[in-house]
Amino acid sequence: MQFPDDDNGKMLQAMAESGIDLSKALDVDFFLVFDDKRDAESALEDLVTREEQGELEINFNEELDKWELIVTLNMVPEYNVIVEREVALNDFASEYDGMTDGWGVMQHQDGDDEFADDQDHECGDLCHH
Repeated sequence: MQFPDDDNGKMLQAMAESGIDLSKALDVDFFLVFDDKRDAESALEDLVTREEQGELEINFNEELDKWELIVTLNMVPEYNVIVEREVALNDFASEYDGMTDGWGVMQHQDGDDEFADDQDHECGDLCHH
């Protein structure tokens, strides 16, 4: 697969190279960040009011020293759809003095083959997966 030479394209390329099946729906986490907790909470309330699809979570990111609103959407991770969603969420976050801070997926989801080499593996007391 070929992807544009930007951050989103590089992320999708890395996912494909790691064995994640990009033709299947995955839980994609979009990160919105806010300096002020009240702004993050107001944005969360607005998304709930709008009945935004997906899961919503708010927490304080100590590394960034910012409040983080995570919008998790189950979607096929297509480049144009991700870019469109990220732009829309950035526009939304800016209404509350926030901005998007990228997106990502959890390492192991239905559809990827993280443990494909371990098909005959039997877990023991020392396993950590």
